[in-house]
Amino acid sequence: MIPAIGWLLLSFLIAWLSARAAIAYAHRRGMLDRPGQRRSHTIPTPRGGGIGIVLASLLCLPGALLVAPAPWPPLLVAGLLAALLLVALAGWWDDHRSLPILPRFGAQLLAVLLFGAALCAGGCSWWWLPVLLLAGAWSVNLHNFMDGIDGLLAQQAMFVGAGLALLAWGAGQGALALAAACLTTASLGFWCLNRSPARIFMGDVGSGSVGLLIFAFSAMLWRIEARLLWPALILSSAFVADASLTLLSRFCRGRRWYTAHREHLYQWLVRCGFTHARGGAIYMTWNLLLAAPLAWLAWSHPGSAWPITMATYLAAAALWLLLKRRCLRRHSTKDRHVAA
Repeated sequence: MIPAIGWLLLSFLIAWLSARAAIAYAHRRGMLDRPGQRRSHTIPTPRGGGIGIVLASLLCLPGALLVAPAPWPPLLVAGLLAALLLVALAGWWDDHRSLPILPRFGAQLLAVLLFGAALCAGGCSWWWLPVLLLAGAWSVNLHNFMDGIDGLLAQQAMFVGAGLALLAWGAGQGALALAAACLTTASLGFWCLNRSPARIFMGDVGSGSVGLLIFAFSAMLWRIEARLLWPALILSSAFVADASLTLLSRFCRGRRWYTAHREHLYQWLVRCGFTHARGGAIYMTWNLLLAAPLAWLAWSHPGSAWPITMATYLAAAALWLLLKRRCLRRHSTKDRHVAA
């Protein structure tokens, strides 16, 4: 337990100290997110603080996955670190100067391919590689889409990381449990500077990396026991539902889904007068009151895990539609009052 606590403290300190240093660096380099029509903040704020989560992961994950009980093969750990480095470098470049979508997406696909190949080389059927490629690329991008208000993605990473750590611990996978817990403490270190009012934003370097790590840890749980995939998916239900339904809505209306916008539920909540803290609290309420108990139910009743997961996502979709309609109605009413 003492070495494990040491790794957790180290990941927290690296993320926190690196995020503090990133604030000064961003000001010197002009890496500021300025307010605009498609943004939810009102003052220029430095970005790129997610580099702390990346550094903490690069330094702590090898020790967690290779040394803790039930260690993972070095090839898989190397594949994970290479994938993380690729996604982080593409995001860091994009935070400094805009990186076109094709090379950015290409780097993400290559990263997921490296990790997926390492996972399949450990005994998983190679027929799963295309599925892993699609799931990993979607996870990287959906977490990037959901990083738009103070503290939201960091608190989600803490919740999902802690949940994945518990699932791994219950499966007797101490190394994976410690790795997921390191993601939790690193996200906590960053959250201390990102909570509302944020002193720094995560940036693409952090959001894409968090998405990759959540996908990777979930896939590793699935590799251990296939039934663990269902509670893992339930833990991420708030973000997956919002990002997927928003993308589907924009696609059906013929809009360019890949361009910046303010149509996610969390963005509508802020546009309707919610503070960033209250908007984030809605997502955490779902996580604590519904996602966590349902994930435990799916874990404890593996025979019913699939229908429980489907019911969770149906409930998330219904709540998304309800809150979105209320926001639209409230926003239209406010516009009429302003016009009058």
